[in-house]
Amino acid sequence: MTASARVRAPELRGRQWLNTGGRNLTLRDLRGRCVILDFWTFCCINCLHVLDELRPLEEKYGDVLVVIGVHSPKFEHEKDPDALAAAVERYGVHHPVLDDPELGMWQQYAAKAWPTLSVVDPEGYVVATMAGEGHAEGLSRLIDELIATHEAKGTLHRGDGPYVPPAEPETTLRFPGKAVVLDGGNLLVSDSARHSLVELAPDGEKVLRRFGSGTRGDDDGPPETATFSEPQGLCLLPTHVAEVAGYDLVVADTVNHLLRGVRLANGEVVTVAGTGRPWRATVDDHAHDARSVDLSSPWDVAWYEDKVIIAMAGIHQLWWFDPIKRTAGVYAGTTVEALRDGPLPDVWMAQPSGLSVSADGARLWIADSESSAIRYVENGVLGTSVGQGLFDFGHVDGPADQALLQHPLGVCALPDGSVLIADTYNGAVRRFDPETDQVSTVSDGLAEPSDLVLTPEGEVLVVESGAHRLTRLAPGALSAAGAGTVDGPRHRTERKPTDVAAGEMTLDVIFTPAPGQKLDETYGPSTRLVVSASPPELLLEGAGTTTDLSRRLVVNGEVSGGVLQVTAQAATCDAEVEHAACHLTRQDWGVPVRVVEGAATRLPLVLRGLDA
Repeated sequence: MTASARVRAPELRGRQWLNTGGRNLTLRDLRGRCVILDFWTFCCINCLHVLDELRPLEEKYGDVLVVIGVHSPKFEHEKDPDALAAAVERYGVHHPVLDDPELGMWQQYAAKAWPTLSVVDPEGYVVATMAGEGHAEGLSRLIDELIATHEAKGTLHRGDGPYVPPAEPETTLRFPGKAVVLDGGNLLVSDSARHSLVELAPDGEKVLRRFGSGTRGDDDGPPETATFSEPQGLCLLPTHVAEVAGYDLVVADTVNHLLRGVRLANGEVVTVAGTGRPWRATVDDHAHDARSVDLSSPWDVAWYEDKVIIAMAGIHQLWWFDPIKRTAGVYAGTTVEALRDGPLPDVWMAQPSGLSVSADGARLWIADSESSAIRYVENGVLGTSVGQGLFDFGHVDGPADQALLQHPLGVCALPDGSVLIADTYNGAVRRFDPETDQVSTVSDGLAEPSDLVLTPEGEVLVVESGAHRLTRLAPGALSAAGAGTVDGPRHRTERKPTDVAAGEMTLDVIFTPAPGQKLDETYGPSTRLVVSASPPELLLEGAGTTTDLSRRLVVNGEVSGGVLQVTAQAATCDAEVEHAACHLTRQDWGVPVRVVEGAATRLPLVLRGLDA
């Protein structure tokens, strides 16, 4: 570990603690342990990846390591303490969580991105800060060093941690994600928090059968022993395709980073795409053997243009999968998290999480959750119907160019050409009508709706995820939509801006390989940096993609401020090891900036570092 000035960790303060049995923790309570502070927000797919990366570390170092989740919300809904408690259960967070709705700890620890990790040593000093995902190996090496150092000093104390599990709830479904209607009218639902699929009678309540044992895993086999990990999207294959493929249903097995196939006749589960490893590669336009590619949090699937289209939430793309040729590849997006329309594939998306195909098959609707946008693909072009960017959200009806949503996760195309929207964080069902270019509210007061299903009888079922149930829209709700509109609050994510000077400045992304690793150029340049701005005119020069982690920018003095959107990644491999493992560290920043005379002319961002 590199030598640096020792910085005392700021005390932990927030609104409340979760997973501690009601106890408020202090740094003194954690003295003698290695502590990882995980600054996260539950909308953020990169944060969810980090939760999964931390699980093995928590198990391996259970008697010396304490992980503290510091919840630092982006969306207004995420400030709701009940919503946070639900998210902690939904995503299987088995460590203490500090609720910090005003981002006090975020500022104290100088976080600039979701997620950020800060490591505190057994004596209470910050010894490392890193942004983004992909740090598990580096953290393991660092913890080993801290254990050796502090055992020798006598400052390491082993024992049980402060985590206290909450009571186990009793409901038929637990945080269901997506649903489809089967032939005959039964419903199939992804029971995400219970790691299984459930077939329900047409009433949406009676359980007929379950696919999956209910434990987290990736085992293929019969329905009683097969396992999933937080499955989401479901797609029925056309009959002629299913006959050739050998299965009827494609499942987005989200946390496993896999696509699974299900034979409905006997419930047999097979893996059809993905390696199980999260995506850590470069983007290309080639077709690949579907079982050889790494996927990243596939969230929904839909049959479009004679292929399964995958909402690849983890890397802000759409992919395609051909179940007959058993190949897969990139369909849309460059992995940059932002909102940019245009010809495929060179567009920008932000955590696409819901898909639905128009009745005529011409248009693919997309819920682009992190940009709070509804977008569509038609004739090889991506467009945006509703939504203004990563940081603008609210509950506002009316003309589409002024309407606002809040982190929608689902869409449902209607026969008349309009589309229903599961406006998740607003707890509402919304409707966008392309004919009138208007957005209206169909129903509200729902608990985190995550999907919508149209039955053959014309009824609309809502997957009300936060209420652990399916809900039918009231008769006449669709015909009444638009009779009244909501003019709710407009929100913009406000974080303390960084002051920058007009004119030339330098953007430096600071990357230090983890102990025992080195930069890896086996498959090309080891680093990549993508920069854009919102509004675009904020940058006169410097936008674009390079392989250098330092970039000269020219800031427009005629613009008062905005957001610098920065995506950086670095490839490393184990040093001096015969069979070296490869790693990819990646982070997206949305850095609010304010243009101020005499301000800084250098903006440093830490991708991975050993200094606070």
